[in-house]
Amino acid sequence: QVQLVESGGGLVQAGGSLRVSCTASGRTFNDYSMAWFRQALGSNREFVAGISRSGGITSYANSVKGRFTISRDNTKNTMYLQMNSLKPTDTAVYLCAADPDRMRPSNRDEDFEHWGQGTQVTVSS
Repeated sequence: QVQLVESGGGLVQAGGSLRVSCTASGRTFNDYSMAWFRQALGSNREFVAGISRSGGITSYANSVKGRFTISRDNTKNTMYLQMNSLKPTDTAVYLCAADPDRMRPSNRDEDFEHWGQGTQVTVSS
C-alpha cells in the first residue's frame, strides 16, 4: 500500500504559475506509475498528466500540453506538477494517483488503485 498526500494548491491570478506536489509513503515509490487528475465542481474527474515509474515517459491532456510539466523525484518519494500560464478553466481539485500494474502512465482513472485527498487550485480572472 502507498499513501499519497498532495500539497501546494492555492489561489493564483490568470497567467500565473503554481506547483503542486504529491508525497508518497509506505511501499516503494518507484513501484508505481503516477498521474495527476483534476475535478472541477460539478464535473467529472479528468486526466491531466502521467509519468512512468522511472520518470522517462510522460503524457499530457491536450488542454494542458505546453503549459504544465509533470516530474518526479524517486529519492524524495515525490511527484510534482508545475503549472504555468494558468487559466480560470484550470480551477479544480487536483488529485494524485498511483498505479502499481503498468510501467507506462495510463490516462484512465480506473487503472489507478491509490488516490490522495486532493489540493484545491483556484485561478482568478
